[in-house]
Amino acid sequence: MNSRYVGYLFCGLAMIGVGSTVVVSKAIAAGLPPFSATALRFAIAFPVFIVVMRVRRVRWPRLSRRDAWLAIAQAGAGSVGYTVFLISGMKLASAADAGVIAGTLPAVSAAVAMLALGERPAPALIGAIALATTGVLACTIHFDQLSSSRGAGAFTGNALVFAAVVCEALFILLNRKLSRPVDALPLSALMSGIGLAVAIVPACFERPWTLPFDANALLGVVYYALVPTVAGFVLWYAGAARVSGAEAGLMTALVPVSAVALAALVLHEPVTSSQLAGVACVLAAVWLATFGRRLRAPSTAG
Repeated sequence: MNSRYVGYLFCGLAMIGVGSTVVVSKAIAAGLPPFSATALRFAIAFPVFIVVMRVRRVRWPRLSRRDAWLAIAQAGAGSVGYTVFLISGMKLASAADAGVIAGTLPAVSAAVAMLALGERPAPALIGAIALATTGVLACTIHFDQLSSSRGAGAFTGNALVFAAVVCEALFILLNRKLSRPVDALPLSALMSGIGLAVAIVPACFERPWTLPFDANALLGVVYYALVPTVAGFVLWYAGAARVSGAEAGLMTALVPVSAVALAALVLHEPVTSSQLAGVACVLAAVWLATFGRRLRAPSTAG
């Protein structure tokens, strides 16, 4: 098989795994508190990353004091913050809505970079942010339901999921601020280790050992740790090495598609026309954010 197509396949499988986290978080939220689930996720993933590093003979990165603090902030936002907000949100939000919101990450990352770094966006990137915003609004804002407790709860759940996306965008931004780039494998191991250290203390206050045993929640955490976290890392970077950055970025469009499809197939959630419209807007936003620069006409001398 052509190496390029293998790259598409690996990146696509990784993003389908990311989309599945929205669905599996529904089961986790029903049986475990968010910090406890987060700590358990990294307690499982961290040793696996250590083994992979030893097999591949990869060493730990040497970080300056400034980069060490940035790494801790990265783990707090992108590892712990993302997981805690996502699981908390899935107690209230539908998996299909959450999947659409999760798919806005490329546009949200661009917006965070604009606000935090003062970057001047291309017109296509502004369009991508607008489309992503429209997609979120299409599937989450239902004025006829906000007066009811159920509708208000769903709105709160969607807001928590969006907070998770913002945390992941902050992770990307903080990674760009490192004085020296860190390879993906040791960075993933580092984020898992720090994430475990950050989440374990608040997890103890949740006293998960006093809760009834929930096999589905525990299996969900094991799946989250091994498939999207570890296997997703391996697949994504193996695929990204075979395709261009823009082509790999476009594969993130599979996140909302897989999340909505899995919500319907696994959780039997009805997929509404507004959710489909939201998916369409988010897919268009991902395409613009990925290929928008190529659409700009070259300037001519004159």
